[in-house]
Amino acid sequence: MAGVAVPKARQVYLVLRERIASGGLPSGEALPGEQALAAEHSVSRITVRRALAELEREGLIDRRRGAGTFVTQRHAPKPLVADLADVLSNIAAMGRSTSVRLLAFGYQDAPPAIAEALRLTPGERVQRSVRVRIIDGQPFSYLTTHVPERVGVTYSEAELASRPLLSLLERSGVSVDRATQEIGAVLASPDVAAALDVDVGSALIALTRAVYDTDGRGVEHLAALYRPDRYAFRMDLVRTGSDDRRRWAPVAGNDDGGRTQPATTATARGTQSRTGEGT
Repeated sequence: MAGVAVPKARQVYLVLRERIASGGLPSGEALPGEQALAAEHSVSRITVRRALAELEREGLIDRRRGAGTFVTQRHAPKPLVADLADVLSNIAAMGRSTSVRLLAFGYQDAPPAIAEALRLTPGERVQRSVRVRIIDGQPFSYLTTHVPERVGVTYSEAELASRPLLSLLERSGVSVDRATQEIGAVLASPDVAAALDVDVGSALIALTRAVYDTDGRGVEHLAALYRPDRYAFRMDLVRTGSDDRRRWAPVAGNDDGGRTQPATTATARGTQSRTGEGT
């Protein structure tokens, strides 16, 4: 995906949306005309119109014939927030507050990297599923999950499409104990871009998580991709130690449960923040 160019209309849209979200373009303020915006961003007026159409679709601007284009009262709320210090305890809550679209489901030989991460025995098969998680009718995460076959056979395809995976694992008798995860960034491939309603090559948050039971056996491998405008990670920190040994340490939850304040407006990014990914 290296070298994928972001369409010019998308670039203009992102710049203007960021100005609106940050308050640089406050509610009620008139945007410059199409010709002025085209000159500012070195694009055509058609490109500007496409960018404005997307902002209007999201309810961030109001284009009034003969009067101009104005920022509306509806600011883009903050994306969903996941507390990195308390991941597992909040996974089920995310699953209950969002919906899912199951794109793929089946059993296969474990890819070498998955077998290693889950500490599978030679020849052990896995259940592979691909899901898109949705809030307020808008997709925000693309989830590829591998589960050992011995665990996967305890629930059906229909159950996975309607219930959080963590609850299904626990129902099967799995006692989830800990997880390791890494976070990075990738560019959206064509299939992922179509599922998340973004342009090919758009930047996405990438999370890889391996979950283990109390015996140290791997029970789930998750490769999750998130739209950064609809999902974010947060970690609360506290200073610990004394003298020259003082350091920052994560706080496992806080007074408000690791959540930000509810967004003031219901949009594709959700009416409130939630913590954890309901895998």
